[in-house]
Amino acid sequence: MVFPKNYKLYIDGKWVDSESGETFPSLNPAKPREIIGNFQLGNGDDVNKAVDAAERAFKKWSEMPAPKRGLILLRAAQILREKKEELARLLTKEMGKVIAEARGDVQEAIDMAEYMAGEGRRLFGYTTPSELRDKFCMTVRMPVGVFGLITPWNFPIAIPAWKIMPALICGNTVVFKPSSDTPLCAIKFVEILEKAGLPKGVLNLVTGPGDTVGMAIVRHEKVRGISFTGHRDTGRTILKEVGLKKVGLELGGKNGIIVLEDADQNLALDGVVWGGYGTTGQRCTAASRVIVHEKIKKKFETMLVNKIKKLKIGSGLDLKTDVGPLINKAAQDKCKNYVEIGLNEGAKLLTGGKIPRMSGFFFEPTLFTDCSMDMRIAQEEIFGPIVSLIPVKDFDEAIDAMNSVEYGLSSSIYTKDMRKAFLAIQRIEAGITYVNSSTIGAEVHLPFGGIKHTGTGVREGGIEGVQEFSEIKTVYIDYSGKLQKAQIDTE
Repeated sequence: MVFPKNYKLYIDGKWVDSESGETFPSLNPAKPREIIGNFQLGNGDDVNKAVDAAERAFKKWSEMPAPKRGLILLRAAQILREKKEELARLLTKEMGKVIAEARGDVQEAIDMAEYMAGEGRRLFGYTTPSELRDKFCMTVRMPVGVFGLITPWNFPIAIPAWKIMPALICGNTVVFKPSSDTPLCAIKFVEILEKAGLPKGVLNLVTGPGDTVGMAIVRHEKVRGISFTGHRDTGRTILKEVGLKKVGLELGGKNGIIVLEDADQNLALDGVVWGGYGTTGQRCTAASRVIVHEKIKKKFETMLVNKIKKLKIGSGLDLKTDVGPLINKAAQDKCKNYVEIGLNEGAKLLTGGKIPRMSGFFFEPTLFTDCSMDMRIAQEEIFGPIVSLIPVKDFDEAIDAMNSVEYGLSSSIYTKDMRKAFLAIQRIEAGITYVNSSTIGAEVHLPFGGIKHTGTGVREGGIEGVQEFSEIKTVYIDYSGKLQKAQIDTE
């Protein structure tokens, strides 16, 4: 018998056991009887040690020239590239997404490492004229300090990279808590940064529950910044507990695709299936609502049902699989409950809606039609392969339907009318709008984030990612040799 390996925490450059003396398992969602490994059940004492290590490392790391910090990130990118296939297969095994998407997950981390390595030679501030003579004005970027990073399971390598890489290039040190559903991906990612030459204490990893490890990081007085991606309710709790810190929260979405009567329906069909059922619907940018013009509704839903029924469910390691498992039993039960909610609300189930008779946390790709915009299945984030089709009379009603939810992350419109496309860009309440493309596909050099209940309005990626993990300092240099008074000395 082969026993699962016990993995450790990473604190102050060493792999150590938790103070709790306890572990928890991570399971393969496609084969739940298969234990990926056992992981340390971290606690508050572990967090204290990790924060202390990060605090000790901060001065030396923040004083290292940013281009030299960038070289370490660039080495990490090179190692990630060398290990891409190995990491992708591990990711599929631990999280469940199909292997092509797992490769994309790792590629995002590579792209972000390379991009942020380049930011080491920018980290731009700006200069501006003074209102007074012989006075120079500029801004410079400063690190925040110790940053607590809490990440979800659905992109277990990409999202940590979206947070860790900009945090490091800005000169911060990090305490990192990954999801307990995908701790091994996090450990392998940290190992790569360690191998790339990251000094001890700069990055620390503590695995364990959100209500203990996560909240200990949030509440810690020496932690100066928090970046969290996850459930909206957790985000609300963080805001209540965090105190006076720099805080970035990304809390999900209920994204929609508008398909107007003049749309290329075959193109829209591909976008809806990719947006609704890619990653088994487990993306914050997943397209769980399809807002379709009533003139083409019948034809489009027939096309959609035919396409959905051809999707193959199974292990993500099988190259023929289109839809992998959900992350765990709770997610599977949640999808089942929402199917019942949709039926009770009067929505018409066109296909799917069941747990298939197979081992693993699978759920059939599901499509409801004749949904109204106020139904719970059209309002609440399900995070599974369940799509609601909402018929509308015209463009204005389509925009109203799109904006009817509390979230505002991603959105899409399919139309050949560029006037309507640009009006949609203006009127849709979302941080991201795609035209004639699906709701998913963020690129690392562009801002990512949303409005309304999607979060606190921060953006990750690109220069906005640098802004999230740095502070702006304004600098005045007076070389006049005398006291000058702004707003008072007007001549």
